[in-house]
Amino acid sequence: MPELPEVESLRQILARSAVGRTIVSARIGEARLRRRIVADFAAAVAGRQIIKLSRRAKYLIIELDGDHVMLVHLGMSGSLIHRGEDFSDAEFDPKHDHVEFALDDSSRLVYNDPRRFGMMRLVARAALENSPELKGLGPEPLSRDFNADYLAGKARGKQVAIKNLIMDQKIIAGIGNIYASEILYRAGVRPTRRAGRVTRKEIEKIAGAVPVILRAAIGSRGTTFRSYRDSRGQPGRFAEQLRVYGRENEPCYACSTPIKNVVVGQRASFYCPKCQV
Repeated sequence: MPELPEVESLRQILARSAVGRTIVSARIGEARLRRRIVADFAAAVAGRQIIKLSRRAKYLIIELDGDHVMLVHLGMSGSLIHRGEDFSDAEFDPKHDHVEFALDDSSRLVYNDPRRFGMMRLVARAALENSPELKGLGPEPLSRDFNADYLAGKARGKQVAIKNLIMDQKIIAGIGNIYASEILYRAGVRPTRRAGRVTRKEIEKIAGAVPVILRAAIGSRGTTFRSYRDSRGQPGRFAEQLRVYGRENEPCYACSTPIKNVVVGQRASFYCPKCQV
């Protein structure tokens, strides 16, 4: 599932290529996404100009002129591709092109999603922060609101595994399974540790690792294992930098101990039994 780095990379690319463009028309090929696209969606966005791209947690926010914004979630397998005349879409099965926006420069913004777990809906700008998707989210991990003091306060007395704590969207917005594993490896903390038993020094290491890992992933346009593509149709390159995720039984790059995989909160969790205590 695309996490914060993938969505932020998408936002940055689309901010350069799509902002200022007007949606001439929209075609809904399949309305049955995670939340069904409403019947008047295409008519409501036609003629609207894209004025800004922003992000909250794992949600992309396409700001339109007028009173509404478009809230987009890529789900498990979604991609939002900006296709110009020279774009080769051979890798994308057209039967999964569920939403298509024709723009005023003859390019197309296409939402392709084989598994249809994504979401696309219009939200009144004034109601965005209180929408069911965004209400109650924790601070952005790259903002000043997130730091070691904040994380220590949230971890204090908690019995939940530290990995589950930092993946809790009400505590930190945008961190998912891949990056939680990489953050904890960099901090030297085992994912199964109870959050309340993690020391202050370890909390500081985790809080310090969060921006390092996330910014590195953003710089590499995120991580692609199977289906994720950025708005140009390109895979993310951060998979080349992963130290533990997806590397079960492979040697740790630091100590050569085989990487282990344990289920934490119903998610595969990779760690080095020697480097992470």
